[in-house]
Amino acid sequence: MPTLSLTPEPSLILPEGVRHVSGALDRPAQLRLLEAIQGVIAAAPLFVPRMPKSGAAFSVRMTNCGALGWVSDKELGYRYQSMHPETGAPWPMIPEQLLDLWRNFANCEGLPEACLVNIYALGTKMGSHRDADEKEPRAPVLSVSLGDDAVFHIGGLRRTDSKQRLMLRSGDVLTMGAASRFAYHGIDRVKTGTSDLITGGGRINLTLRRVTPFKPLT
Repeated sequence: MPTLSLTPEPSLILPEGVRHVSGALDRPAQLRLLEAIQGVIAAAPLFVPRMPKSGAAFSVRMTNCGALGWVSDKELGYRYQSMHPETGAPWPMIPEQLLDLWRNFANCEGLPEACLVNIYALGTKMGSHRDADEKEPRAPVLSVSLGDDAVFHIGGLRRTDSKQRLMLRSGDVLTMGAASRFAYHGIDRVKTGTSDLITGGGRINLTLRRVTPFKPLT
């Protein structure tokens, strides 16, 4: 691994519990991870999640790897399940390279159970939301960026709280834990053409999460 920059962009003070590691993966490591994720997609085809109640389609396509995968549809809403919603097959395993990033940066016991693979094409964004379907608040959310730059925002525990913005670039790792574990966050836009890592452009975001408790909370 290359020497890591453990500080955020100049003059930007991130909320408590947020850590931005710029350049955590160098170019060869990004290419290896991209190949592994292409294998995940081959085993678990991309699908379009839908909003609860309305059935409106998300703008991203996605899949998962790990023991559990996050899905959403009109009928049952947000949830984790052990099988692909369209093929019924179990999710493929989380690549070891991602587990190594978790071991290096998550700073918690145990391993993640789910990795969301979100594909951001031209014009795709992710509205402000909280990752609140998990039952282990001691584990952070760990995000890995591949491909085009993205403008990321993070706020507080209320949707109306003020937000800070930073650029996530290919190879960056971001963790949200402690006071920011359930903070509102999202992607404002993807800056097309800022990376040639992915053929045809675009961005892949990989989000590692622990879903069930490590052990009973006391």
